[in-house]
Amino acid sequence: MRSLSLLALCCFSPLSFSADVPGSQDLPILPRMEDAQIVDYRPAVELERIYPLGSIRKISGQLRFDGQVTARGLTTSVTYELPAEHSSNEAFTAAREALQKQGAELLFWCQARDCGESSLWANEVFGNAKLYGADDQQAYLLLRLAAPQDNALVALYSITRGNRKAYLHVEQFNAAAPLGDLFPTSATLLRQLRSTGVLDFPKLVADPDDTWLRLISRGLNLDTTLRVSVSGAKAEAWREALISQGVRAARMEAGNVEGSGLHIELLR
Repeated sequence: MRSLSLLALCCFSPLSFSADVPGSQDLPILPRMEDAQIVDYRPAVELERIYPLGSIRKISGQLRFDGQVTARGLTTSVTYELPAEHSSNEAFTAAREALQKQGAELLFWCQARDCGESSLWANEVFGNAKLYGADDQQAYLLLRLAAPQDNALVALYSITRGNRKAYLHVEQFNAAAPLGDLFPTSATLLRQLRSTGVLDFPKLVADPDDTWLRLISRGLNLDTTLRVSVSGAKAEAWREALISQGVRAARMEAGNVEGSGLHIELLR
């Protein structure tokens, strides 16, 4: 049933296109939810863009967040008003899953009040007042597309306003120069593990990497009730390294040693 519902969410609906903002179009990387309408469209323009990697707040008139990605490049954005029968959370989930199926990597993911104030996301980050709504009805996700598009980012922001209208904002950023190494936050890894049940790291084929070891161990230690299996050719080395970083051995089972990279699966 779940896969059928996602299929319905991602179907194109020609009937909805007639109500779109003139001159607008969908981004090629992401199909729209059935019957959604484009209410704001901003064609590609070169900008220096800052994408937060943490909850945002304003202190002494300045935006503050724990981390950020800053780069110059071409930015294109589309804002959809969603049909009444579907929530902003449904559209956000369908979009996230569609991008992950294309190999996109999650960098930062927050929901509800963990994101900070919706007014700041709407007006300061995206410059779109349509996106201002209840703080507990928002979600934000920043992803990096898979190679050969790995110098492109996609930002998703969903919101339900006080009038119960729901919106999904999709922004694609194509950097003018290589983005270099970008890492997810530990809280994002935990949210992904809780939501999808798995963390896949196909590039981690060697012995434990210090940066990734720190991020993964912190993520697992944010919720000490979770139990996981650790799989991959270097699974035992990763398991021992995670134990050395304070993850209790009893929380981690040895998984399959076959396959490339590191695979962590939530044990239900």
